[in-house]
Amino acid sequence: MDIYITVSDTYLLSGDLVTLLSGRYIEITLLPLSFKEVVEAQKPENLDQAFLNYMRNGGFPYLATVNKTSEKAPDYLEGILNTVVVKDIEERQNRKNNDGNQRKTTDAALLLTIARYLASVVGSPVSAKKVTDTLISSGRKISPNTVSDYMEALSEAFIFYKADRFDVVGKQLLKVNAKWYLVDLGLRTVMLPRKNYDLGFSIENIVYLELLRRRYRVYIGKLGNTEIDFVAQKQDIITYIQVTANMTAEETFNREMKPLQNIQDNYEKIVLTLDRFTPGNYNGIKVVNVIDWLLEESNA
Repeated sequence: MDIYITVSDTYLLSGDLVTLLSGRYIEITLLPLSFKEVVEAQKPENLDQAFLNYMRNGGFPYLATVNKTSEKAPDYLEGILNTVVVKDIEERQNRKNNDGNQRKTTDAALLLTIARYLASVVGSPVSAKKVTDTLISSGRKISPNTVSDYMEALSEAFIFYKADRFDVVGKQLLKVNAKWYLVDLGLRTVMLPRKNYDLGFSIENIVYLELLRRRYRVYIGKLGNTEIDFVAQKQDIITYIQVTANMTAEETFNREMKPLQNIQDNYEKIVLTLDRFTPGNYNGIKVVNVIDWLLEESNA
């Protein structure tokens, strides 16, 4: 049996190679290093600072092996961005278009613009139409079909992962309001160079990727008019997860707990937070510090 390993870490493009293989194969998708793996490699003295660095620089293996301040990170991440997003996807799309006799040339600038937009709305519902409307409002003439093709290309290259919405009551997938998560937050740092990002959405992105590492199928939960950040499914077991930067404010505490309290089944319910004041068990709903959760042993 042929064995094919897809590594979404250094050579993120590889899905098209499957078509070149004959017979059977196994595809194993690898993600950049988890926070736990980075901590094991760097052995930092301050876990909070290490987590801040992880949100900024991500988990590509090279950065875990250089100095803890990762002064080389910007140049390294810029190289990955230019190689994978700008060059490799562009070349792959051009081959795909030519194979289909469409004879279209991929617009690398547009591809990067769409990637930057998706990176800016991590944790928010997004669709090809919404991206198209945003581009048109900025003066760009573009069709939803083209935007959809480029978003699919970014997904096939393992740059972004699409999380579909799941109706908790009806137990069915919904076709609207999906969310897109970035394979590594370090890429966002070079896509959108700025000092501050939404902390809650950054943590949400990290939790989403960690759930994938632990071999869960991950969806966005819909329960009436409320949302559950993640419905994580492994075999027939479901875990409901909320993610927030801080639970100390009463309003935030109630907002994060309410959707979980309204779920009628008895599957595990967890709130992951960065603060260390609210962790505990509240009538069966666990509030856990997200750093502790990321460092715990998984049974994936």
